[in-house]
Amino acid sequence: MVTLSHDPLWPRAGDWPALADLEAGETADLALLGVPTWRTSLSPTGAHATPAAIREALRRYSPALMPDRGSPSREEAEDVDVLTLVDAGDVEEPDGPDGEARVRAAAAMASEHSTVVMALGGDNSLTTSVALGVWGDWLPTAGLITFDAHYDLRDGVSNGSPVRRLIEAGLDGRRVVQIGIADFANSRHYADRAADLGITVVHRDELHRRPITDVLAEALEIAGAGGGPVHVDLDVDVCDRSVAPGCPASVPGGISAWELRAAARAVGASAAVSSVDLAEVDATADAPDGRTVRLAALCVLEVAAGVGLR
Repeated sequence: MVTLSHDPLWPRAGDWPALADLEAGETADLALLGVPTWRTSLSPTGAHATPAAIREALRRYSPALMPDRGSPSREEAEDVDVLTLVDAGDVEEPDGPDGEARVRAAAAMASEHSTVVMALGGDNSLTTSVALGVWGDWLPTAGLITFDAHYDLRDGVSNGSPVRRLIEAGLDGRRVVQIGIADFANSRHYADRAADLGITVVHRDELHRRPITDVLAEALEIAGAGGGPVHVDLDVDVCDRSVAPGCPASVPGGISAWELRAAARAVGASAAVSSVDLAEVDATADAPDGRTVRLAALCVLEVAAGVGLR
């Protein structure tokens, strides 16, 4: 662990108290939950090391939002540390049927005591169990938004199957929106499957023509049409490989780091969103400067900042 400088006038993010430390009846604004899934990944990964790496990277940042004197919406921006932020720890061995049951239980517990659950993956298989745990009996009315270069509609149980598994569990495909789907990263078969299931797909090319926050606003309307909770999967491999080299399946031409951060803040600001996950970052395969993990840590802070705008 790198020793960081100390300045009493420059507080650091992270090191949040444990969920168990909440006072009786108190509700946190955001609860972190580590879900280090990796055993069913379609490609070799060390994603189980990532929750700890993100927590460490959070300490490189400040909880402060900078005011913009020319923007009334930012001029009175409040720092993230005015929120009640807690850490629910990591789910032990989250892969496999027993592991997924532990994740569902931990996500349900975190959701019971917080406004938003922020799950730190781990590969994309965490999306299934985290969403089901938070949704609970609300599954028939729930919605899903993914920021991902891939459909994740594969057969079987892997990091390539969470969207298909959620639909088979009872999620209505017409309330699923997938943003950032990329050419040469999918098969025609899964594109057809998405269409057959009624999924709304926003191709990567469309994001060149429209602000990502506008796309997300429409996605929230679709995913939230049932009146139930919305889960958002931030699969970091939606980003360009230059900014996310620690994602095994990221490709050149993905979205920018700024776009992902803007989306993360807008996600946090939506009252319809009850849970968010960060997936597919392999901390052991990151660039020497740690850029992928650092981006993931910033997304945690962006979601928290968004929650503060509710």
